[in-house]
Amino acid sequence: MSNRDISRRSFLQGGLVAGVSVTLMPLGSKAMAALMEDSVTVPSEQWLGNNGKARSRNDALSKVCGSKVFARDIRAKDMPGWPAQQGHAMLLKTIKADRIYAGMDLSWLGAELQPDRIVTAEDLLNDGIVFPEEHAPDPLLPVGKVPMFIGHPVAILIWNDFERFRQAKLKLKFNDKAIRYGDKAPLYQADPYGSFRYVRVGGATSADEDEFASLKDSILFPMLRNRRPVWNSQPDLHGNLTERGLFYAERMKQQIDNPSDDWLVFDERYKTPSIEPAAMEPDNGNGWFDPVSKTLHFVVATQCPHEAATETAKMIAPSRFGLAKLNMHPGYTVGYGSKDHNIFVYYAALAALYGAGVPVRLANDRYEQFQSGIKRHPFDIRYQLAVDKNDHSFKIFRAEMTVDGGGRANYSPSVAAVGATAAQSIYYMPQNDLQVTAYHSRAVEAGSMRGYGTLQSMASTEMMVDEIAGRLGIDAIDLRKKNAMVSGMKNTQGAVPGGALRLHEILDKAAVHEVWKNRDALKQQREAQDPDHWHGVGFAICQKDFGTGSEAPMASIEFTADGHISLRHIGIEIGTGMSTSQALVVADFLGMPATEVKTGETEWKELQLTSGGNPYTMSQAEQDSFLRNPRWVGKLASASSATNSAYYFSHATREAARVLFNHGLWPAALQIWRQGPYGGQANPYVVRREDAHWVDGKLTANGMQPLSFTELAKHAHERGLVTGATVHAFNRWSWAESEFSIDGVRERLPLDGLAVKYGDGAAQVKKAQMSSAGFHLLDRQNVHYPDTQLNNAAVTYYSPVATLVELKVNKGTHEVQVLNHHSWVECGRVLVEELVKGQLEGGIAMGIGHALMEEMPLYEGGPGEGDWNFNRYRLPMSRHVAVWKQSAEILPPLSASDPSKGIAEVVMIPVVGAIGNAVAHAIGKRIRDLPITSARIKEALNG
Repeated sequence: MSNRDISRRSFLQGGLVAGVSVTLMPLGSKAMAALMEDSVTVPSEQWLGNNGKARSRNDALSKVCGSKVFARDIRAKDMPGWPAQQGHAMLLKTIKADRIYAGMDLSWLGAELQPDRIVTAEDLLNDGIVFPEEHAPDPLLPVGKVPMFIGHPVAILIWNDFERFRQAKLKLKFNDKAIRYGDKAPLYQADPYGSFRYVRVGGATSADEDEFASLKDSILFPMLRNRRPVWNSQPDLHGNLTERGLFYAERMKQQIDNPSDDWLVFDERYKTPSIEPAAMEPDNGNGWFDPVSKTLHFVVATQCPHEAATETAKMIAPSRFGLAKLNMHPGYTVGYGSKDHNIFVYYAALAALYGAGVPVRLANDRYEQFQSGIKRHPFDIRYQLAVDKNDHSFKIFRAEMTVDGGGRANYSPSVAAVGATAAQSIYYMPQNDLQVTAYHSRAVEAGSMRGYGTLQSMASTEMMVDEIAGRLGIDAIDLRKKNAMVSGMKNTQGAVPGGALRLHEILDKAAVHEVWKNRDALKQQREAQDPDHWHGVGFAICQKDFGTGSEAPMASIEFTADGHISLRHIGIEIGTGMSTSQALVVADFLGMPATEVKTGETEWKELQLTSGGNPYTMSQAEQDSFLRNPRWVGKLASASSATNSAYYFSHATREAARVLFNHGLWPAALQIWRQGPYGGQANPYVVRREDAHWVDGKLTANGMQPLSFTELAKHAHERGLVTGATVHAFNRWSWAESEFSIDGVRERLPLDGLAVKYGDGAAQVKKAQMSSAGFHLLDRQNVHYPDTQLNNAAVTYYSPVATLVELKVNKGTHEVQVLNHHSWVECGRVLVEELVKGQLEGGIAMGIGHALMEEMPLYEGGPGEGDWNFNRYRLPMSRHVAVWKQSAEILPPLSASDPSKGIAEVVMIPVVGAIGNAVAHAIGKRIRDLPITSARIKEALNG
């Protein structure tokens, strides 16, 4: 997930960026259909069953049969109009972070294997390349400098044919003879990437006004001294916001350091490891720069095509290459966040640019992916929690977190902030002081990865709460019940989470589960039957935010007169099944799913949008100034990240479908029902919009004749009603709203951009209004944008998951084996149950790996040196994850109107804490550093 705006830019009308014409055409689009045996958007299989439910994903056949929808599969010969010749490139890297880079020596490769082109930092400077600011400085390390991190690239090496590339790469692998190392030097130093403090002192109850809170007052930011945060403002109750916040923070510290006799004060440290995402598709890109037309054609794997296209155009525009046009083709991809805001895209674009007219492919192999692919941030956490010994209520929660961001900033400030604001997990904290700082180091760059900081902090919180229950001598779920938030309570930033919190419902179910109720008896029984193992049961629960606080979904739906429904969507398919779920969301209002789905759409000329300013840091006055432009939006487009498809992407799809129903299908139905004398069959009844229902694919209301979608579509087109709608929405923990006049009807909608299309039979004057790329662009009125102060809320949307784990620990080897696990998920309205279960099962497997197996050295001896692969890095296999015994329960929604909640990240978190708690139950010792390896178990038992 990402929790800050990357763009800080605008997509100007007509697709111009820095004077470059930008076109984005996903691999799955009709125009790219020549790449595939069958179009992924219109699969030959019948993915939809007669009951309206998905029989399979709508892209299943295309993917399993090897259609070229993933960027990694594309070669020059697959691309219409490209030269057939395919060049290849690799990044040359220095692996010693304490030595000056003194240049390279490739002479030992021999004359035959010399690269056809070598691109260095000097080339980028001389040629006027302006590398994206947020990935600078030194994308390629200049001669004479010390590396920023182990594995810092120094050059792009390009070969015009595969065989020479292959032979040269084999010689270069595991061999840094090509790098000339100079004198030893101090390690590269940089200021922290970000440092934040969230202080809240609540009133007598959560409903009372906070004395101080981030939402109400301010997040606190430190001064920096010697590259470390220093809180040197004078604590003062009557001072400025920072001084007031520090006054309350110091007061909490004094209370923790000198606790009441009635308090138990927990004070322990937790550590989490650096993790490799292990996405099936390593980073890759393939591009061709046509020097005649000055066009860069670029196939790329990315979760954020808008950002990649914009920054690529801005990077090359000032250069000597005279780039006139960028044609970018984003493909299907998967990366658990690791292809979000990834520097690799720009290396691949540069490789193509310097290909001298030959298409060039830059694609990591597995060793290179370990060496340079984005990693999960390691956290070092100190938790302090004061608990009343009498009523077991939590009183004060303090946290000090150190986050290792590796050699480039990437999303480290955001990950750190999200980790801190998630630390409370499901619990109400009357007072809290949460500090977090993300630091530069010589480790591989860390960034967006599934969990996004919350995995690190919440798993630790759950182990802490369990340990506190043991110290108090009470049931761990009972302790959770006494402190779990209820609807309307505030989080540690002082914001009230959206909707009903069903945490106690989950806790009640867990408390009566047979494995939990009988855990001690089960332990005795299992150990008697199997004396070679200790047996343990553990539980954990958490709730995780979804979204970024700056979401901007876009969708467009049209239907033809013969009943064909097409959906275009901004979302990229990254393995979540969003193309399937979004097709089904359409049926909420149109009675049937979309029959054609295009994902990764980036051309929205009908809306003529512009964007500017940072939605996270702009002042209210700056936002108000921007809003004077009726085409300005807070952010142009969301990346596919932050578990944003189920709720945010669905919002755009649903609102577009709602417009089509209200202004196309419903008026068409009323006109049909009112045919005849005195208003036809509708006359004897009162027919209202709220009585409308789709039954077996037909629309009825208050006893009216059921009408098929095909009948309605034909009538809507004949009468020139609304038959297409393109929408843009913006969410900053609340939706922007505007009024629109749609076909003469004024309506307030949770949208900030809307264009509509009229049916074939519309009058000429109506058709003349469709002058914006075939749509009628509507002017919004009375727009309201969420206050910028809501940025301080950090989160208001939550999804909870709980997991109960049964495991055993071998007394000789100290290996842990997960025996079974059961989970409870509350995700609102389920769009596709099989996709939810798939996310849950996959997430739990990743969580088990994080808890028990996955670990790498951060610095020397780690992946940055280029010799790590799955032969050294342990991933869980089916035998490790209780694949045949796992079970789960998805809580039914409170009503059919419940929103769908994002769960792709939260599903991997509670299993980590549950395993930590189960191991403690098994061996009688607490292990607070992850992963819980046999060596750490042995150390704990001998300690």
